Amino acid sequence: MSPTGIIIFLVILAVLVFLAITSYNSLISLKVKVTEAASDIDVQLKRRYDLIPNLIETVKGSSKFEQETMTAVIEARSRAMGVTGLGSDKIAAENQLQGALGKFFAVAESYPDLKSNASYLQLQQELTNTEDRILSARRFYNQVVGDYNISQDSFPTLLFKGLAKASKAPFFELENPAEERKNVQVKF
Repeated sequence: MSPTGIIIFLVILAVLVFLAITSYNSLISLKVKVTEAASDIDVQLKRRYDLIPNLIETVKGSSKFEQETMTAVIEARSRAMGVTGLGSDKIAAENQLQGALGKFFAVAESYPDLKSNASYLQLQQELTNTEDRILSARRFYNQVVGDYNISQDSFPTLLFKGLAKASKAPFFELENPAEERKNVQVKF
């Protein structure tokens, strides 16, 4: 082999090594970001879980409030807390809790004594702020998951995803989009 051929071979080899290292590092970086984003969601969910018992106790002071609605929120919270990770079971449990909380607040609007309770109003505001934080964390998570999943199917990274032990991450999405978009029906 001529000296020019050896140089071309070494340049091609260097480019391939550079692509391999860059692709591997990119996948690992995105994998860490997905984990970090999932952790951010967990932090906000923990905040929600901690607020709900205080809200329920405040509402219990209004003895006329619907027991069935409070029970649904308590049960949904327990189910959501019992599911670990960020798979489809966790997403379904969180969607169920979010629906129960929506109904809870819709029913609470019908109780003037409760709406004038300062503790209730403060807890409701805290929970609303927490829901906004959860929404932001979910958006960020889904954005990072999208980047990570796209990266795995993009050339040349797809050649090295096995080396990085990369696998598709699930999006945090609605379990039943048509049902989730319906207005909460409150009947007395």
